[in-house]
Amino acid sequence: MTRVLLADDHAAVRAGLRMLLESANNDGGGEDIEVVGEAADGVEAVELARELRPDVVVMDVRMPRKDGIAAAAELRGTADVLVLTSYGDDANVFDALRAGASGFLLKDADAETLVEAVRTIARGDGLISPAVTRGLIAEFARSRPAYAPISVDGNGLASLTPRETEVLALIGEGMSNAEIAAELGMAEATVKSHVTRVLAKLGLASRVQAAIFAREQGR
Repeated sequence: MTRVLLADDHAAVRAGLRMLLESANNDGGGEDIEVVGEAADGVEAVELARELRPDVVVMDVRMPRKDGIAAAAELRGTADVLVLTSYGDDANVFDALRAGASGFLLKDADAETLVEAVRTIARGDGLISPAVTRGLIAEFARSRPAYAPISVDGNGLASLTPRETEVLALIGEGMSNAEIAAELGMAEATVKSHVTRVLAKLGLASRVQAAIFAREQGR
């Protein structure tokens, strides 16, 4: 069972998200989803996430008292955050991902895409849509967000094997595990293991952070 907390300042939006997520239970597409709580602003989202310990927080960017960017930063290590955005209007989503959010989704996504995004985040794979993520990563490379560039322990970077360095570079290109597997001629499960080790060695919170770091390093 995947436990989800919804954070949005509009009650109707939260109700719609709950209905879409819980209607997917027993669809055979993956673990069932339980919405364990709802928050109307960023302060409440942080408090409830720490209390309820959900697997995923579905987080709006623009909320009163504390926005989704600040809330995502505070929840690093507590729960994986899936940021909801209208993309063109919410430029601050880039800072939210830099702060440690595991992925993002457009607000006009259909029910199937939303459900799969939540399940993907819960599995620890932060790459939601490779096509859209490529554009996101490119925007990171061009922008100058409020958060400082991602830094890692120099020893961690030096400890990457040649294969792990290759995997990091391809993550930076926005490739999914399946695409990396095809590119490097290895099993997808092996790629997933490499990604896990890269994140651990570099001390990064998510795959998206690894992609941003790779682009910042010019890999």
